[in-house]
Amino acid sequence: KKKIMSDAKRSKTALRALALNEERYVELLRKLVGEAEKLQNNPAQDLYPREDNASDHVLAALKPYSGPNGPLTVERISFTEGRGNVIITYAGSGEGSVAFVGSHLDCVPANPETWKRDPFTLTVEGDELHGRGTTDCLGHVALITELMLQLAVEKPVLARTVTAVLIANEENGVVENIGIDELMATGKLDRIKNGPVIWVDCADSQPCIGTAGSLTWHLKATGKLFHSGLPNKGVNALELANAACARMQDLFYEAFPAVPQEKTYAFVTPSTMKPTQVKCAVGSLNQLPPWVEISGDVRLTPFYEVTDLRAKVDAIVAGLDADLSQLETRGPVSRYEIEGARGKLELTWGPGFLEGIACNIESEGHLALVAATSDVLGEAKPYSICGSLPP
Repeated sequence: KKKIMSDAKRSKTALRALALNEERYVELLRKLVGEAEKLQNNPAQDLYPREDNASDHVLAALKPYSGPNGPLTVERISFTEGRGNVIITYAGSGEGSVAFVGSHLDCVPANPETWKRDPFTLTVEGDELHGRGTTDCLGHVALITELMLQLAVEKPVLARTVTAVLIANEENGVVENIGIDELMATGKLDRIKNGPVIWVDCADSQPCIGTAGSLTWHLKATGKLFHSGLPNKGVNALELANAACARMQDLFYEAFPAVPQEKTYAFVTPSTMKPTQVKCAVGSLNQLPPWVEISGDVRLTPFYEVTDLRAKVDAIVAGLDADLSQLETRGPVSRYEIEGARGKLELTWGPGFLEGIACNIESEGHLALVAATSDVLGEAKPYSICGSLPP
């Protein structure tokens, strides 16, 4: 028993002694940012990253301490060539675990013309670091790598296994089965289910303890094409779509208002339903468009169920379509139903969705993170946002 207590005390002392090796951190980050041009992820711009360019530097930094040479186990797991995820493990003596997940090896695009400095080169100006990925999320990758390096050097005896998961393909949801979704599906992350999981992908220095569910929707309005000089003979799909979208939003906010738990979790915003894109039949400016599609997304705080949301909004649109007269019109001859023609509303949902997350604020992981934040910054102010995380 004395030996166990002694080991625990030494481990705690060793962990508290860990300090950022700024020179090593900046050097690794410099290499990562130098790869950022090839890490940009936006299929709509034909930008597909090669995350191995970044993880090559991580693996090189860890090599002296991994495999037969040291206490770390390092795996690069790829489901698409050149786009690997990296799992780094420092073994503990017990079955418990603590995991740092979510620091990603890809980044959003950067247009050098809009930057004051080269986005693909790390610029150090005093305590400021400039370059694509310094905050999202190559800086986190370098930080987690540095943490695992220090564990490997100090070799504290820990009861829990420490696992770091650096992921690919975080910045888009169009191309799937590459990053954490496939790691989950193939059981590669089962090992981290025995303890706290901390998602490290936040530019804020305070703990984020809640996120929203996310799903996309498409509202299509079909009308009747006609010359705008005779609007009484057509059904303006654009007016119908706008009126239906506005009413759909009103009824959404009635059905999914802010709830008390959102205050407890310090959510920045409540659940929202926002249009973000519009498509319209191609025509001329003197024609009433025959169809319009408004698309957007819903951000749903984790205190509501996505299945309930879908059912409710489906019913809302069905009700509007059944009685178009309840929708506002524009001007004395604006109609959604005329002789020989009637407008139509259809709602479809985008593929897949993300569930919201509300961390257990009584859990040891949350309490430890809040205590550590307070210890380092002098105060802890956990908050929640309506961004979304993979399941």
